[in-house]
Amino acid sequence: MSLTYNIHAPKKPTNLTVNSDLLKQAKEYKINISAILESALAEALKEKKRERWKEENKEAIAYYNSALEKYGLFSDEMRTF
Repeated sequence: MSLTYNIHAPKKPTNLTVNSDLLKQAKEYKINISAILESALAEALKEKKRERWKEENKEAIAYYNSALEKYGLFSDEMRTF
């Protein structure tokens, strides 16, 4: 599966506002906050891109589904079960 971002891009410092108790507990458990944030952002980005693709291609998907319903798959007659 291809990534949604360049994993070799340089890191960039940024300022965030985080719940102080969450931050304290994460530090106590030695959780890599940057890695967690990157992972969560990558997942959110992947979902947004998936949603956009589905929206941009909804007409083609509807047409394909309609044709499939009307004509079936070309391989339907090859099934042996």
